[in-house]
Amino acid sequence: MGVALLAAVCLGLGWWVGQLQQGAPVAGSRPALELEVSKLQQLIKDGKAKPTDQQRLLELLVALDRRLEATPLLETLADQDPEKWTLRLLLAEVRRDQNDPAGAERELRQLLSQRPNQVEALQLMALLQLEAGRGEQAQALVQASLKRTTTPSLKPEALPIGLVLAQVLERRGFPGKAEAELIRLATRFPDDPRPLLARAMLQHERGQRQEAMQSLNEARTRQTDPKAQQQLDRVAAAWGMQVLKDPESDRIQQPPRASAGSESP
Repeated sequence: MGVALLAAVCLGLGWWVGQLQQGAPVAGSRPALELEVSKLQQLIKDGKAKPTDQQRLLELLVALDRRLEATPLLETLADQDPEKWTLRLLLAEVRRDQNDPAGAERELRQLLSQRPNQVEALQLMALLQLEAGRGEQAQALVQASLKRTTTPSLKPEALPIGLVLAQVLERRGFPGKAEAELIRLATRFPDDPRPLLARAMLQHERGQRQEAMQSLNEARTRQTDPKAQQQLDRVAAAWGMQVLKDPESDRIQQPPRASAGSESP
């Protein structure tokens, strides 16, 4: 698991779907849920649906993986309530799933014009640009946002945005610069385990097992959630077993170190 996947975990990709479902949990058998969908769709067709009915229908369509049907409803809800940015974000994700990257970028541009430092939108926009071969554009987008959240003063949003930047750099083939960014984040946010955890994953992917274990242990000392600590303990145990099975792994797999300044995106 590399820093790209780790960043997804750290930032909680897909969390907005859960947010949509918090108000009314989707539970029950599929036939029962399908029947509820039909009833709600009829209410909308008859012009009798309340906003809560529309919200419930959206939750059900997402839960049943009927996102194509969810698209027009999402468009309506997002236009009706522009302050609920999660709807616009989900709409962008749905368009991406439907192989409409241009449509997804259009939704994200609208969202970012109102909330230029919204990390989930930045992450999805950067991913779309990377997938389209526009890595420099993705990097510039995230770097501009990071600058806004670090000058003239450091803001909390700088941490997740910095993680996205590390993700972009790693995806572009600059792991040294990605690691340098993670080191800066770990220094700027000395109580947060995420930069060290991301660095550990990156080091492990590069075959630097001992360094990865050290970063992982440092991340654990910053983690205050007991459940999260247990998860880190399980990762450390798995990595420890790998080192025991392959004690020469560092010497065999570790590439020559490159300074952060030796790479040029």
